[in-house]
Amino acid sequence: MVWPAPKVNGEKTIRSAAVLVPLIDHADGLTVLLTQRTSSLPDHAGQVAFPGGQVEPVDQTAEDTALREAHEEVGLHPRLVEPVGRLSPRDTRTGFRVMPVVGLVRPSLETRADPGEVEHIFEVPLAEVADGSNFKLEPVETRGVMREYWVMKHDSFFIWGLTARILRELSIVLRQS
Repeated sequence: MVWPAPKVNGEKTIRSAAVLVPLIDHADGLTVLLTQRTSSLPDHAGQVAFPGGQVEPVDQTAEDTALREAHEEVGLHPRLVEPVGRLSPRDTRTGFRVMPVVGLVRPSLETRADPGEVEHIFEVPLAEVADGSNFKLEPVETRGVMREYWVMKHDSFFIWGLTARILRELSIVLRQS
């Protein structure tokens, strides 16, 4: 593994992970592919997420992890994805340091949800993500504690936490370019 997990205060090991931020190149405009996790998962059940997961020994880079996980979770074949960059790594409260890998995806993709992990696959227009006014700081209760999180709503989906933080950074990058 090229990017090892760092130590926090010399005690707790943070596990390395990566997610794919898939930008689907449709003829009528770019979209961002997202998933809704199944409600039966022990962590982050029912939440909106990017395809991704923990680094495995076969992964040499964050791109390897993101592409492998996207193939496993939504059936997105790595040859259809052109990695175009990375966003800022993000630490989670659950002990992961997540590297978001942005990839341009050819529109001839066929997705299939891994029923053990993914309940829904959906797309959000990139123009909606680029509009910074779609992000709000809102209180969200997690494990009995109220905290403020960035949120974005799309149709019936409530996007918050790590996914919203990554989308918000993407929004900022898009507006600066």
